Amino acid sequence: MMRGVRFSPYTGREKTPFEKYMDVFKELLLYTSGDVNEAIDWLRELDKQYDISGDPDYKTDQFLEDLMKKGMLREEIRPDGRIQQVPSARMEQLIRQNALEQIFGKLKKTPSGNHRTKKAGTGDELAENLRPYAFGDPITSIDMHQSLLNAQRNSGIDHFQIREDDLVVRETFHNSQVSTVLMIDISHSMILYGEDRITPAKKVALALSELIRIRYPKDTLDIIVFGDDAWPISVGEIPYLQVGPYHTNTVAGLQLAVDILRKRRAPNKQIFMITDGKPSCLKESDGSYYKNSFGLDDYIVGRCLNMAAQCRRLQIPITTFMIARDPYLQQFIKKFTQANKGKALYVGLRNLGEIILDDFEKNRTRKL
Repeated sequence: MMRGVRFSPYTGREKTPFEKYMDVFKELLLYTSGDVNEAIDWLRELDKQYDISGDPDYKTDQFLEDLMKKGMLREEIRPDGRIQQVPSARMEQLIRQNALEQIFGKLKKTPSGNHRTKKAGTGDELAENLRPYAFGDPITSIDMHQSLLNAQRNSGIDHFQIREDDLVVRETFHNSQVSTVLMIDISHSMILYGEDRITPAKKVALALSELIRIRYPKDTLDIIVFGDDAWPISVGEIPYLQVGPYHTNTVAGLQLAVDILRKRRAPNKQIFMITDGKPSCLKESDGSYYKNSFGLDDYIVGRCLNMAAQCRRLQIPITTFMIARDPYLQQFIKKFTQANKGKALYVGLRNLGEIILDDFEKNRTRKL
């Protein structure tokens, strides 16, 4: 220990009143599906109870004024002619970054295609292992330093010469690409029984999209939502997702996911599905809907299991994140997972994102 030096715990930089407000406001925008007015109303109520900024001279009105000055909000004309405030592109980016930090931690940007497979050979990322040169190895992979040392040891300084047996190459790993489809259940059951399951699902989608953008830019992520039907959405639409008066057409979601992945050229493909686990709807070939909200319908379940098996034949693993605790529904997910030979994770809402990150990283090397 140094004499005359006193150490104290590092507390970090104190957040400004604006930053304290912003932390809460970003969360409220997700809960209100991007409704700025509703988020501000909640902000005022929370400020009354908890004094968010800790500064009597900085209140919600000042924060709202600063948001406009900093370009975090923009004005939009509604269909009825009224002007409303909506999040700007900059605010949407901050929401994605916030979700990434909350769920996945702080990650630094690395070169594109940054995931290692278990396959050695001619690749584009240097490894630590050396092996003897073999015909066909590119010259650029030869480790000249070690090869010269081998030649010196084998032939001596006086009769120095390099033979093929002296040459060694450094192993490389292939940087592979992964195409992922993230399916989000937006059926009415995602907000039933006093549980908000859709907000954590939105956070995961935002964080996963930001993760791929900054760390794996060669990868692709497609996001789809499914209720009575299934349709793709953009990253920019995620904060504004709302649960609808829908049943759960899991088959339609899987069919759309497969159609998307068929068009992707990446060698590795996978589906993540966030759901409460109860399929209750099908769209028939004549365009009509078959629905059954009571229990697990054998006809609907059978179609779901067929889709799971089809994905298995196409070598598309499905990882299902089950966010309901009903053992009856968990039995269906177990059968579904067995048909696909994928994975099922029965998780609470708090650790949903952490498990998705873990599985996303693992699935990159699953088939290689």
